[in-house]
Amino acid sequence: MGSSTFRDDGAKALDWAASYLERVGELPVLAQVEPGEIRARLPEAPPERGEPFDAVLRDLDEVLLDGITHWQSPRFFSYFAVTASEPGILAELLIAAMNSVGIAWRASPALTELEEVTLDWVAHLLGLPRGWHGHIEDTASISTIAALAAARGAKPGHRIVVASEQAHSSVAKAARLLELELREAPVDDEFRLRPDAVDLTAVCAVVATVGTTSTTSVDPVPELAARCREAGVWLHVDAAYAGAAWICPEFAWSREGLEHADSVLVNAHKWLLVPMDCSCLWTRRPDAFRHAFSLVPDYLRTPEQREVTTLSDYGPALGRRFRALKLWAVLRCYGREGLQERIREAVRLASVFEEWVRDDSDWELSAPRPFSVVCFRLRGADAANDELVERVNRTGEIFISPTKLSGRTVLRLAVGNARTTEDDIRRAWDVLRREAAALQTA
Repeated sequence: MGSSTFRDDGAKALDWAASYLERVGELPVLAQVEPGEIRARLPEAPPERGEPFDAVLRDLDEVLLDGITHWQSPRFFSYFAVTASEPGILAELLIAAMNSVGIAWRASPALTELEEVTLDWVAHLLGLPRGWHGHIEDTASISTIAALAAARGAKPGHRIVVASEQAHSSVAKAARLLELELREAPVDDEFRLRPDAVDLTAVCAVVATVGTTSTTSVDPVPELAARCREAGVWLHVDAAYAGAAWICPEFAWSREGLEHADSVLVNAHKWLLVPMDCSCLWTRRPDAFRHAFSLVPDYLRTPEQREVTTLSDYGPALGRRFRALKLWAVLRCYGREGLQERIREAVRLASVFEEWVRDDSDWELSAPRPFSVVCFRLRGADAANDELVERVNRTGEIFISPTKLSGRTVLRLAVGNARTTEDDIRRAWDVLRREAAALQTA
């Protein structure tokens, strides 16, 4: 592709993206293809000669789009619903155009310093303690690995991590990769970790979750922090989903005790409108991170090294993308008020859906709703609820995901996409009741 066509092709790509966002609500939310179907449509070998970019856009429409599950759909209610906002999408283009690689401050000074400033901005918006060191990892999984690696080094000889049985699976994977043992602690009736059931023998870290994956429950951070301080144990707070809600004063209660944590993560790509991937990680103990990760080869040593931040000192990766640019763009274009508006609307819509479930005798709520995820089920057997999830998702009208709570199948409706309206959740409720009725008469 010659440089003379870049502007024309770029205009076509932007037009495709804008058209996609305008029509994404009309597309089946869950990809309606069989395993291997997309692969079978693609050539087995790459082209011998280059093709025009138009061919890429054509095959995106004719081959790939059928195999896309549309996370940008206003009726994507599975997992944690997310939004890649327009400022973030445009910033991704700029990031790719500059193609900066932040292996050292000198390699891209603006990349490093904007990341420092932007993480300070986010910390200010969320009410985090002043002076904490922040940096960006790609996902919560890597942020968790980084935090637990620092915790392991800070307490040599202690090889156990404690987390709730409701903690995200990334905690178990991080423990496995770091050759640590995971000790799961039981939860109470609201699916929160029980501090009285935590055994800190030989423990290097406790992971408290603010917004668990299944129910968005909030572990009792103040009580856990007190126990960890007494035992000299690292406290890591996984607030990947719900931490964004701290931007709203009415959710500050879920931030209590955080000042005593050693590290905390919040995924900006979940509820802060930033495109995937952008996980914010802060610590009050940056020296422990540097001890775990700092390794500067000769080819990266520079005269200013002692005067600047080297972001690779704080995590597993050496190279890093200019992720701060898209986070900065979203903060600039939405501001505190715009982000608060989106979070509050998601919570409001979830509360509306929750009331519909509560008022219908054929359905039951399965857990409290602290934020914007509703856990519910059709009264009756698990088998019926398992089949209901599949029936609903096969329609393509909505996409939801199940979980297990107290051994029973539970449905989750997660509201989070910025384009979701009350009409969308009304349609979700109509689809659920329609398919439940069809299931009962089948």
